[in-house]
Amino acid sequence: MIVDETADIDDAAAKIACSKIFDNATSCSSENSVIAVEAVADALLEAFAREGGLLLDEEETRRLEDEMFGDGKLSNAIIAKDAATIAALAGLVRPEVDNARFLIVTESNVGPEHPFSGEKLSPVLTFYRVADFDAAAQLAARILEYQGAGHSIGLHSCDATRALALGQTLPVCRVIVNQAHCFATGGSYDNALPFSLSMGCGSWGGNSISDNLNYRHFLNITRVVRPLPAERVREPTDDELFGDYRRRHRQ
Repeated sequence: MIVDETADIDDAAAKIACSKIFDNATSCSSENSVIAVEAVADALLEAFAREGGLLLDEEETRRLEDEMFGDGKLSNAIIAKDAATIAALAGLVRPEVDNARFLIVTESNVGPEHPFSGEKLSPVLTFYRVADFDAAAQLAARILEYQGAGHSIGLHSCDATRALALGQTLPVCRVIVNQAHCFATGGSYDNALPFSLSMGCGSWGGNSISDNLNYRHFLNITRVVRPLPAERVREPTDDELFGDYRRRHRQ
């Protein structure tokens, strides 16, 4: 999830929190990482705190990492547990922990050496801060390539062009704009995506579909094919088909 400098911060925080705690974040559509543009990063953390998010310090983050990934992979002991239970397992004891709805850890890098950049299946949210939207998009691409290619990205923004830019450049089949990600990806009455618990990830994710799996994928459709009237037929030239590509990539 990217939160840019034009976003409604309180709305974004409320939706992310609601999505992050649903079913203790066991859904693959739960926000796994939030990338905040620097201009709003502190305000977003403050808004998360009002929504029950607890930002862990460096030592607490280290303890949590040891508990969650001590054997080199995500521990079954923390999957689907609530924040208080996970904190207790990690030995986090300050009073604020007991009332936390979700835990927040900060991160700056991506990959196997940075396990919080990957899937967590728990109410633990990874928080990145970047200089601007372009840097956010670049970081999102790295996270998706590590774990999540083909699935989705979320964006909280008032700039409509940025959602289109993400869709054109990132390996995702859905760009979820100003919505609670967990609920939006699986279809909603107010976003027109088909209701589904199975989200196709296209060839990026090794899937045969890029849609939300729905009844249409189980229909056999027979097409009766006749030639079009001549006046409706227009055959494009080679230049119309390939000219732009050739001009962009000609050595």
